Amino acid sequence: MDGDMTDRQADEPHPTRRRALMLGAATASVVISIRPALAQTNASVLTCEIPVPDAGRAGMYVAADGSLVPNGTKDAFPGATKPFKAEDVRNALNGGTLPGTTDEQSRAYTAYIRRLQHGTAGFTCFASLQMPRG
Repeated sequence: MDGDMTDRQADEPHPTRRRALMLGAATASVVISIRPALAQTNASVLTCEIPVPDAGRAGMYVAADGSLVPNGTKDAFPGATKPFKAEDVRNALNGGTLPGTTDEQSRAYTAYIRRLQHGTAGFTCFASLQMPRG
């Protein structure tokens, strides 16, 4: 008869208390393991870097609208000498100035960063800045 009871419990559409407890324990372990991963991702987002321009187009200048123009173009800026940290980019996107740049240069570089496309160095870093944090 005990065998019949177990079979009926397994066929029930609603989980038994034991099964619910087991599911709850499994869910808790998933939550515990995800939180450190999210914290690590959040930290890595702030340390990623965005080159202006990317290495494939080094030597090009950045126009005020963020487009890349030939070296020496009037009213355009030479590329940055080193990539910008994500935290600095985030600050610039919120109205600050990128470190080591003039206001005009920072606006041009920020416009370039906003125009980044998938497959361009720095795009993933920039995209991660756009994601809401929990």
